[in-house]
Amino acid sequence: MNRKQKNVLMRIIISAICIVVLKLLPIEGYLEFGLFLIPYLIIGHDILKKAFKGIRNRQVFDENFLMAVATIGAILLGDYTEGVAVMLFYQVGELFQSYAVGKSRRNISDLMDIRPDYANIERDGKLEKVDPDEVEIGEIIVVQPGEKVPIDGIIIEGTTTLNTSALTGESLPREAKAGDEVISGCINMSGVLRIQTTKEFGESTVSKILDLVENSSSKKSRSENFITKFARYYTPAVCYGAVALAILPPLVRMLFLGLTPEWSDWILRALTFLVISCPCALVISIPLSFFAGIGGASNAGVLVKGSNYLETLAQTKYVVFDKTGTMTQGVFEVAGVHHNTVPEEKLLEYAALAESYSSHPISKSLQKAYGKAIDQSRVTDVQEISGNGVIAKVDGVEVAAGNPKLMKRIGVEFSDCHSVGTIVHLAVGGVYAGHIVISDILKPHAKEAIQALKSAGVKKTVMLTGDTKKVADQVAAELGIQEVYSELLPADKVSIVEKLLAEKREKEKLAFVGDGINDAPVLSRADIGIAMGALGSDAAIEAADIVLMDDDPLKIAKAIRISRKCIRIVYENIYFAIGIKVICLVLGALGIANMWSAIFADVGVMVIAVLNAIRTLYVKNL
Repeated sequence: MNRKQKNVLMRIIISAICIVVLKLLPIEGYLEFGLFLIPYLIIGHDILKKAFKGIRNRQVFDENFLMAVATIGAILLGDYTEGVAVMLFYQVGELFQSYAVGKSRRNISDLMDIRPDYANIERDGKLEKVDPDEVEIGEIIVVQPGEKVPIDGIIIEGTTTLNTSALTGESLPREAKAGDEVISGCINMSGVLRIQTTKEFGESTVSKILDLVENSSSKKSRSENFITKFARYYTPAVCYGAVALAILPPLVRMLFLGLTPEWSDWILRALTFLVISCPCALVISIPLSFFAGIGGASNAGVLVKGSNYLETLAQTKYVVFDKTGTMTQGVFEVAGVHHNTVPEEKLLEYAALAESYSSHPISKSLQKAYGKAIDQSRVTDVQEISGNGVIAKVDGVEVAAGNPKLMKRIGVEFSDCHSVGTIVHLAVGGVYAGHIVISDILKPHAKEAIQALKSAGVKKTVMLTGDTKKVADQVAAELGIQEVYSELLPADKVSIVEKLLAEKREKEKLAFVGDGINDAPVLSRADIGIAMGALGSDAAIEAADIVLMDDDPLKIAKAIRISRKCIRIVYENIYFAIGIKVICLVLGALGIANMWSAIFADVGVMVIAVLNAIRTLYVKNL
């Protein structure tokens, strides 16, 4: 709970204690009026201030004005307890809403830090750290192992493996050598690189992604708070109605009927009308419904950044997915051994030992599949051939492990593989021994998640990826995704989502699910952005509206169900509260409902609405 929330809570407690104490004291008249003003101003001074500012800015009719008029009206009628209690209840509802949103945001990364902190420039034979903004086109920068490439450029010296997953979303590193172009945001995993910059930092890839996020966010619509929209019509209607009730009947009696106007009686009815009009049930139950919805989602491992996103999620009919890290695990594992002329375990042993000196993810996946401790003393004469693979002697036997280029290089005939993934061919003693298929595996609930979304009424599922068409098509077919787009850059993803947004109906919403920096622009552009929180990048989490904390795509359907139940309960409370309110207003205007019956009806409606709102916390498991 932040400082502001603690302040409101303290005011609520103090005001509640004051009400109880004052009700027990034998006081009346001006003393009672003066003493009740103390808790009223303690709990309601900020609402009165906002109402005054609204009047001054000619934006009179909002919920703050209505609360001010209704509570002041109650106090003028002499019902001091009602006046203070209504303001107290309103502040409790506002505190619930504030706490719900604050709790959600505190569980999410506070910072999107994808900007490189510095660049190393060679000056007078020494490396100097400077701000990337200070580097000009054509200057030479040096990138050490483990550092981010700060600016786009061309490698003029050095070879390395680049981790591009933060930008492309793909976990397979890319080999780079002199003459290759590199983009900012990549991480240098091995060798020292000297890069000649081809762009200024402001025009580099990272800067453009940040600009895309900013520009996409500006296009995104947000649902207005219902209470504000309702008060836009309700508040002036009841205020004008109260004024008319206080003035018109007495004038009619006096001018047309020749009767005494009875001003005091009709003014009393008008003030009673205002007290009845207090939207206590709405201002408490609606924020509480959203609070419960956010809480229920949080318990399910889904963090929602605000109540308006629940409204949007409830209308979701299109769900667009990134592939790697979203529907797949983003880690490579051995998926099969084919055409082997030696036992499978022996082939894996040869491959793991030959690759044991490499830190490449493919090497690590081979070692994991082998499952035993690696004795590097068994490995000698290791030759790593960039872009081809590795040749080494294992127990004195020459083992070549790599792609088809390596097999052609050493003159060994090999068998093609029709499986999708990275293929590692092996030759032992100059003879082909088989190949190992390594692929990114699907998440355990990925297929089930697509089925659950269809059951939840989602019309279309789409997958966007920077991966090859062959891999993308196979993953989409396995999952049952209806549409797939492959070999995309970040800007391409935004274009496709904008096309899908243009095709759908106005009331239908589109959700995008992603996890990488490259997904941040499209997360912002979609009607609702959903990010993977456990492994997702800070950029994706910051740009998203909803975060799945355990990276389980099955939770998307659960979140949709929670949002729909929440909105359903909200509208139940709206119709119920307004219906009862209208009946009471009519009875109050006719003089049938007195102050106490009006208060009882208002509090009763509030209690029922709040109990109904709490149901949002509980949603049956899928």
